[in-house]
Amino acid sequence: MASTVTTEPSESSAAPSRPGYGQLLRTRGAWTFLIPGFAARQPFAMLTISIVLLVQHTTGSYGAAGAAAAATGVSMALFAPYSGRLADRYGQRAVLVPGVLVHALSGLVLTALALAHAPLWALFAAAVPTGASVPQVGPMVRARWGARLQDSPLMSTAAAFESVTDELTFVFGPLLATALCTTVAPAAGLVTEAALTLAGGLLFAARKSTQPQVTGTGHARVRHTSALRVPGVRVLVVAFLGIGSVFGGMQVSLAAFTESIGEPGLNGVLYGTFAAGNMLSGIVCGALAWKAAPHRRLVVGYAALALTASALWTSHSVLVLAGLGLLVGMCIAPALITGYTLVEGLVPAGARTEAFTWLTGAVALGQAAAVTVAGQLEDRLWGGAGFLVPMAGTVLALVTLLALRSRLVTPPRNRTVARGVGHRVPVTVD
Repeated sequence: MASTVTTEPSESSAAPSRPGYGQLLRTRGAWTFLIPGFAARQPFAMLTISIVLLVQHTTGSYGAAGAAAAATGVSMALFAPYSGRLADRYGQRAVLVPGVLVHALSGLVLTALALAHAPLWALFAAAVPTGASVPQVGPMVRARWGARLQDSPLMSTAAAFESVTDELTFVFGPLLATALCTTVAPAAGLVTEAALTLAGGLLFAARKSTQPQVTGTGHARVRHTSALRVPGVRVLVVAFLGIGSVFGGMQVSLAAFTESIGEPGLNGVLYGTFAAGNMLSGIVCGALAWKAAPHRRLVVGYAALALTASALWTSHSVLVLAGLGLLVGMCIAPALITGYTLVEGLVPAGARTEAFTWLTGAVALGQAAAVTVAGQLEDRLWGGAGFLVPMAGTVLALVTLLALRSRLVTPPRNRTVARGVGHRVPVTVD
């Protein structure tokens, strides 16, 4: 028989029916992990573009640069869910501390090899541990929000806030990396990324009191199964792969476009405009009280993303490309926010860090594939051919969403979930 557990009221249970950012940021203990969390994930926005610019400078090939960056992205995508599962079991600090040390060292080795004009296979050998050890700070912050808010209506606001924070890093990150690589030294972006990851990651790991409760070891650990067993999570992974194709395709294609017109410094400005659109729409999404179900919002928002991304390859001027990039960015945030919000209803609390890392890893994998393909298209076909990659990625993901949208419907809040993650142990949703 199920037992009834009485808990004291918390600040999450007192949340208003129309939640806002002010109420969210007054959550007890929030600032103790928000500030170090922002510092710790800022370098991630610098990683891919720093590798692309460094390797392109040393090899003269966007294809080689894209392949090296792709190796980093693929290894991150493959190892991120494992990192999330370890964090769920043993605690975030136990995963973060060794991770940031390995990442900083690997990034410096990759920098040294590129400057030494090492063969591509050697760059790959250094890129794999660099990507595999990328600290999954974004999913960890989201898991900390989940532990604080539980089933509060503020969770959707938290998802929007985290999307805005992510995109704020993607406004400043590419700008900083591009400025360092073009005005200081080609290796300056990657060296700075390694240093910031080490400092920010260790600072975030030190905030042990706010991390979610671990799921335990021993017998409980044996029964733990992957969040990927939840059908809705698999659908979201496909959707986030498409989002990653936009990030990767635009990073390479914008770099090639600005290089072709003799203004490489505009690369960071154009990518920052794209990220700014994402950030602004994320702010708006978090401030609204939505009536439509999340899975319906995801389909509509994704359709808009596919439509705008399909127009990128037609642009031939800086102003047009900036305008389209702004629109594409404005369409990405609603899809990201809704996807992360759906995880809260689809996945039990003990596996959410892993679920978030599956989505983050899917973005990285989509980005890695897009960087590779877009780089080859830019080298072999016409200038701007790399923009075909975001179109293809989002259209294919939209088709999947339309076909499998029923799997994104969250179960009723007053029922016991006995399917998917941990199906042998019923998990009470309310």
